[in-house]
Amino acid sequence: MRKISVIGIGAGDPDHLTLQAIKAMNRADVFFLLDKGEEKSDLAALRHTLLDTHVPAGSYRLVEAPDPERDRQTSEYSSAVDDWRSRRADIWERWITEELGEDQSGAFLVWGDPSLYDSTLAILEEILERGRVAFEHEVVPGVSSVSALLAKHRTGLNRVGRPVQITTGRRLAEGWPEGVDDVVVMLDARHAFTRHLDQDLFIYWGAYVGTADEILVSGRLAEVSERIERLRTEARERKGWIMDTYLLRRHP
Repeated sequence: MRKISVIGIGAGDPDHLTLQAIKAMNRADVFFLLDKGEEKSDLAALRHTLLDTHVPAGSYRLVEAPDPERDRQTSEYSSAVDDWRSRRADIWERWITEELGEDQSGAFLVWGDPSLYDSTLAILEEILERGRVAFEHEVVPGVSSVSALLAKHRTGLNRVGRPVQITTGRRLAEGWPEGVDDVVVMLDARHAFTRHLDQDLFIYWGAYVGTADEILVSGRLAEVSERIERLRTEARERKGWIMDTYLLRRHP
């Protein structure tokens, strides 16, 4: 049966790649890569660098295709994401069917960790549910942007005996989660932290963590909020995209 490896490659630092990931990469006959365009070419470049460094040339094939565009203007966020995932699934199903032999292994190199705010596993499940192609798949964990961020700031994810929540900027904009004092925020396109300047919060923020473009800021939210907004806007204009994560910590 065809086999698929979903391999976490870390948050941007080539040294994030684990020994388990390297072993899985060397078992693959084919690597599948979606091209996100010129603006995000450095995301693809890291994957090529990892392959050149850790997998012998000529031992694998690389199959690429443009990543479908997601409708970012609609107010129907969930339906837009579902549609985007299904169009990705159409491409991946064709790849697995046409590019992978019955006894071969394919691999997806996933930024960060495949279990944390990544669509790869859900898309593969959709393909399996369609029932047109069968395959086994494994997941190799990677260093997440959350782990990398907290390591850079030399702080822990949680405090003794207290819960932590990981959420999105969209959810944080709707209000502070109940019952938690430590909140990790991902996918924040609209500076949702500015909705909570009236609270006594400390922020640990980072963009492009683990890469040459890394930016880190920490401090009381009310004091560093404007600086983060400025740095974030400048970075996005300079690179055309931004990947950032932050921890908000409420002080009693």
